[in-house]
Amino acid sequence: MRMPAQPPYPAHWEADVVLRDGGTTHIRPITPDDARRLVGFYERVSDQSKYYRFFAPYPRLSDRDVHRFTHHDYVDRVGLAATVGGEFLATVRYDRVDGTGRAAPAPADRAEVAFLVQDAHQGRGLASVLLEHIAAVARERGIRRFEAEVLPANGKMIKVFTDAGYVQRRSFADGAVHLSLDLEPTAESVAVMRAREQRAEARSVERLLAPRSVAVIGAGRAPGGAGRTVLAGLRSCGFRGEVYAVNAALPDGATELGGVPAFRSVRDIGAPVDLAVVAVPADRVAAVTEDCGEHGVQGLLVLATGHTREQRRALVARARSYGMRVIGPGAFGVINTASDVRLNASPAPRLPRRGRIGLFTQSAAIGIAVLDELDGRGAGLSTFLSAGSRADVSGNDALQFWDEDPHTGVVLMYLESVGNPRKFTRLARRTAAAGTPVVVVRGGRHSGGAPPHDHAVPAGGAPESTVSALLAQAGVIEADTAVELVDTGLLLAHQPLPRGPRVAVIGNAEALALVAHDACRAQALGPLPPVVLGGAPDAGDFGRALAAALRDPETDAVVVTAVPGAGLGRPSGADRLASALAGAAAGADKPVVVAHLALDGLAAGLAGHGVPAYPAAERAVRALAHAVRHAAWRTRAATPGRVPQFDDIDEARAARLLAGAAPAGAGPARLTDEAAHALLAAYGIAVAPALPAGDPAAAAAAAARLGYPVALKSTAPHARHRADLGGVRLGLATEGELRRAWADLTGPGAPPAAAGEGAGARHPRPVVQAMAPRGVDTVVRATADPAIGAVLSFGLAGPPSELLGDVGHRLLPVTDRDAAALVRSIRAAPMLFGWRGAPPADTAALEELLLRLGRLLEDRPEVAAVGLDPVVVAPRGVTVLSAAVTVAPPPARADLGPRRLPAY
Repeated sequence: MRMPAQPPYPAHWEADVVLRDGGTTHIRPITPDDARRLVGFYERVSDQSKYYRFFAPYPRLSDRDVHRFTHHDYVDRVGLAATVGGEFLATVRYDRVDGTGRAAPAPADRAEVAFLVQDAHQGRGLASVLLEHIAAVARERGIRRFEAEVLPANGKMIKVFTDAGYVQRRSFADGAVHLSLDLEPTAESVAVMRAREQRAEARSVERLLAPRSVAVIGAGRAPGGAGRTVLAGLRSCGFRGEVYAVNAALPDGATELGGVPAFRSVRDIGAPVDLAVVAVPADRVAAVTEDCGEHGVQGLLVLATGHTREQRRALVARARSYGMRVIGPGAFGVINTASDVRLNASPAPRLPRRGRIGLFTQSAAIGIAVLDELDGRGAGLSTFLSAGSRADVSGNDALQFWDEDPHTGVVLMYLESVGNPRKFTRLARRTAAAGTPVVVVRGGRHSGGAPPHDHAVPAGGAPESTVSALLAQAGVIEADTAVELVDTGLLLAHQPLPRGPRVAVIGNAEALALVAHDACRAQALGPLPPVVLGGAPDAGDFGRALAAALRDPETDAVVVTAVPGAGLGRPSGADRLASALAGAAAGADKPVVVAHLALDGLAAGLAGHGVPAYPAAERAVRALAHAVRHAAWRTRAATPGRVPQFDDIDEARAARLLAGAAPAGAGPARLTDEAAHALLAAYGIAVAPALPAGDPAAAAAAAARLGYPVALKSTAPHARHRADLGGVRLGLATEGELRRAWADLTGPGAPPAAAGEGAGARHPRPVVQAMAPRGVDTVVRATADPAIGAVLSFGLAGPPSELLGDVGHRLLPVTDRDAAALVRSIRAAPMLFGWRGAPPADTAALEELLLRLGRLLEDRPEVAAVGLDPVVVAPRGVTVLSAAVTVAPPPARADLGPRRLPAY
């Protein structure tokens, strides 16, 4: 008798997940090869937990049980295990059942689910994580509801179900609690998942930034080298935990290296190790990772560079299999200035000052430069993390930590790329809205990011302008350079946010004050006339002038400019000025920035009081402008707009029109004009009809049907809507004009063929369309990007958007306030509001169009792109003259699925 073949292994169900305590686990399907692991796992489970699982004493598993729990068809019966070091920590299983609870094959849409968690690992969030993953598997296999029987005394498991956020029902019968969960994700279940993810990922970074013990692996026997440098830094900074040195070539009998206990292997350390700084060559990192995993190390900081992509992938997979996180490879290190930690696990020569800035970089070189710049300007750090290749720990992880860190007031990030823009913008928005600004420099933003062989996470495919617009929408402050990053961070770390754009400028030199005034105007701030202190003002005059400016109710911020003068004689003049300005600014609820020339010591004197000083007025004003715009964003974020509900939208009709339009496995496909227009009409977006004009008689008949005046348009892709290419004839008021235009458009004087069409290319027949009311020609587009999400874009038609890139973007969903902001975000927006005496366009109708289009993409994930070009915005109403709709199989929404660390 032939045994049934084992079903294909569903490798896509595997995932690495961060648990509640910051450790990681690997989740995977259970296979027949797991029999030994299952038996060993069961032996480590207490009798009480076994009783809760089986409702009876069940001391051991029979051979039949082992076979049943390890052999699955991965459709009607599925088992998942959470593992560390290859051993089971917890399991979950579902069996598809019918309405009576009996085993049933598909298409039955419910299943019984049961968990078992090893007692030593209860409380780490394993059951909650496994519920998320088994629910995703179940939905994939057509199961819509889980049923579970739980003993009333098993309060922990009842809480797992009731806290998950799914729609649920409870009943009590036969001495057990019967729970029923609908598996469709809800707003509450997604919120629960993200809150748990935030706590877990924050905790995993906290364990790396506040370890109780550090082992430096690869510390050389002689001073010098990366390992010995880190070891020296740990000792000199006053690290509060234990420090160990590990050197495989340690001489027999040696027990100390660099003033700390020394060992040949981390396995030989007879105490826990939280963080291992791996300072060995790349070809030895794998063996060290194995040793650290066996010893129970919580995290690795890998300094070595030169890893291939395959080596990085293997490093991360091996570390995670032991529950470890990895910083690097190619990391510069981590720093924590907290008084109860004092960690300098980096080659930096000393521990920076204590401060409110959290700093993340990928590049070690950039990390060194920014640390040096901050130190030179008297600024302090809370924590610093340099992730190198970012193979595991990323900027997203760091944001999760800083979001709840009370010691961090501003986050500075230098990123080679934004690897997961959807998640990054979500986290940054939450962090910034909670009061911790996020300032970002994206290295290589105009060149596609870092080469993929240099960093683990390559740059995304979205246009740079789109990413910038979405970061701004999320409240992220983008700086262009590392210096601007520091300039902005210094202001945001210690100064209050301005309530508006009105800026007072005071100083002792008219020239520098005018430079600051002009810089304010260039940054769209509202500078008041500069106040130039006459005579030879001394420090007291500056202090009194600043105090008066801060008292002025018409002032939101103050720029102080200063140059050497008779009243500021050296060498003590700068010190006196710093004291006077700091005293006047103390306790003020308005920001103060200082721009100075050749006043040595002024910046250092002000730094101790939290007043940022800049060697150029333009830099001071640019930092202030970032603060003004961020304050305005915070105000908007505190009172979000609403997403209007349109009663005339016909969702059922749209579903019928799109049924079968994007089958699984198919590529993108463009709908016919008729289907596209019908779909848009279901959402209240009317497209002006365009009737075919295959010959002059057909053109005349179409015009008679539509009514004169009409437009005649080429349908050649390169010439449609292009009057500059001769592809459009407008305002044809009579049949005679129409016939002559038809001859021009199709005859020898027709628009030239597009590049690549060839000289003899035949031009498609034109179409006739009724003339739209005069107005402003605009372009509206919507695109579903798998990495970013659905994006709504807007610009004026023609050169402003095509040549100058003057296009605004908003991530869906859009509120009424988002739509209004999108219309006003482009530089050419004045043309819609009565520029040069023209009548204002109906922007309210335009905003409604944007909202309706956004709703379409929100409702129908198979719609991949919509282009409305042009949309004529008249003084009253809008007219869509052409529309194109592309459909494709909906991309997977990883942000709505179960928690998982990104696969390398």
